Amino acid sequence: MLTKPKNANRTQQKKQKTVLEHVFGYDDFRGDQEEIIQNVIDGNNTFVLMPTGGGKSLCYQIPALILEGVAIVVSPLIALMHDQVSALEQLGVKAATINSNISSKEVWEIKNQIKNDELDILYVAPERLLMEEFLALLSEVKISLFAIDEAHCVSQWGHDFRKVYTELYILAEKFPDTPRIALTATADVPTRKDILNGLKLGDAKTFISSFDRPNINYSISVQQNPRKQLLEFIKERHPNNSGIIYCLSRKKTEETAEFLCKEGINAFAYHAGLSAKIRAENQDRFLREENIIMVATIAFGMGIDKPDVRFVVHMNIPKNIEAYYQETGRAGRDGLPSEALMFYGLSDVAIQASFIENSNAEDNQKRIERQKLNSLLGLCEASSCRRQILLQYFGDNCEPCNNCDTCITKPEVFDGTIAAQKAISCVYRTNQMFGVSYLIDVLVGSENERIKNFFHDKLSVYGVGAEYSKQEWQSIFRQLVARNFLRVDMEGHGGLKITDQGRKFLQEKDVIELRKPAKSVKSKKSSKPKASIKLDSKEEGELYKLLKAKRLEIAKSQNIPPYIVFHDKTLLEMAKVKPSSIEDMSSISGVGDSKIKRYGELFLEVLHNADQS
Repeated sequence: MLTKPKNANRTQQKKQKTVLEHVFGYDDFRGDQEEIIQNVIDGNNTFVLMPTGGGKSLCYQIPALILEGVAIVVSPLIALMHDQVSALEQLGVKAATINSNISSKEVWEIKNQIKNDELDILYVAPERLLMEEFLALLSEVKISLFAIDEAHCVSQWGHDFRKVYTELYILAEKFPDTPRIALTATADVPTRKDILNGLKLGDAKTFISSFDRPNINYSISVQQNPRKQLLEFIKERHPNNSGIIYCLSRKKTEETAEFLCKEGINAFAYHAGLSAKIRAENQDRFLREENIIMVATIAFGMGIDKPDVRFVVHMNIPKNIEAYYQETGRAGRDGLPSEALMFYGLSDVAIQASFIENSNAEDNQKRIERQKLNSLLGLCEASSCRRQILLQYFGDNCEPCNNCDTCITKPEVFDGTIAAQKAISCVYRTNQMFGVSYLIDVLVGSENERIKNFFHDKLSVYGVGAEYSKQEWQSIFRQLVARNFLRVDMEGHGGLKITDQGRKFLQEKDVIELRKPAKSVKSKKSSKPKASIKLDSKEEGELYKLLKAKRLEIAKSQNIPPYIVFHDKTLLEMAKVKPSSIEDMSSISGVGDSKIKRYGELFLEVLHNADQS
């Protein structure tokens, strides 16, 4: 690839810092950002794995403003492209997007801007990029770089596979001297290999940041009364915050949104069954308003750039840890305290297993998906630090975090050897045909006609588990599924089957510890500090509210989301520092030259009036 002289590199490093401070309003780079940016500027291919909210966009936006020509950013979602362009325009950057939502006249105008070297950054969907006439246009102009965002979409191992991404290798053939940077937030080792191979980035320098999002508190609870649990969580911990709630089905999405609305909570539904108009309206409200909750299926969220999402709730387990980590990563993108809560039960496991078995995927892909589902179950039933398990899955690590439910309230464990033997034996004695509820009835010695009809009241396992309650047996069976001693049979009627590992356990009489079930949701969260934004005084709190009100007024007048004006983090710093001049204001993180000109005096006026009152 292209190599620049050392003195040119030093000059560009100064340019990097200047752009960072004056355009984006930040004093320092984070993590590997500076090295990544320099690698791109030097003309080298780059692969970046950085968590959501870690600052991936700057890794291609700053080179785009330093290098000659237009940067082409490949992005999978129109909403994300639109938001990023709006945010860049606020910073004084010449940016645009070509997508199916804009008119042919606008497309023509943007193409002329490209030809006349009037754009710094252009966002396009992969489908648009791969059109012959568009590639022909790009071959006639100066391209500074190609950025391929959400690069995990290239891999079938990934959680958002999109076949069109596999055709992006063509960029290596048609533009061999133009640097390419691929970026993603979540990718395990097989997915990383697919990205490098699929995009022909074998020569790329790889940057893997820590996956840790220390500002997010992770909690996982057994489904007891999910609606009640959800309502308590929102009212007690997030009464005035924006959040996302994920549901497994369209029906549950609508029912949950309706339930929250009846409870006086500002909630909207989003799923693929709604009309495009309603989806767009609801998403627009979520992005532009504050204190709003979106109840959605996984059709919602990839690339959502709203930084002040304070919580993400999963009402059911997602399909794997990558999906879970990607979706929870939509909370706290601004680095402020946020929460991720998941409710789960064995019925969810059966549904996800059914999705796998009934899909059109090849057998090898189904095997991969089963392994990934089992890894997620292991996370759900863990008694050790959740964050450690998450990071280890991605090849990262950390000390116990003290910011997840298992760290804050250490789960009790017990010698579950005999209980596990009884449970697996019961599955075996009943011919591996029945679900958990029936098996528990046999173990506790329930007297019902169904058991008598099958003569299971005559079995040696009938009534041998009376020392545990039905709730405790539910927990034991979940953990045995999570440990791959038992599996849900989706080819039959959802009965439990004994795995090879389960047979080995019975034969070798291994000793295992199991987690005691939590008595209630409240007992788990009583000692957990509230995930709230820290302000030192009541005065600062009132000032923060006034600054947010001014921000909302400005955003409405321009028809843009409030966070595009300033992030919460920037307003918090204003409330604490209380700048009294334009020079003081420019020292606030996130306030660059363009925003000083646009908004400096307006926010100084709010601060001045508050000081006088």
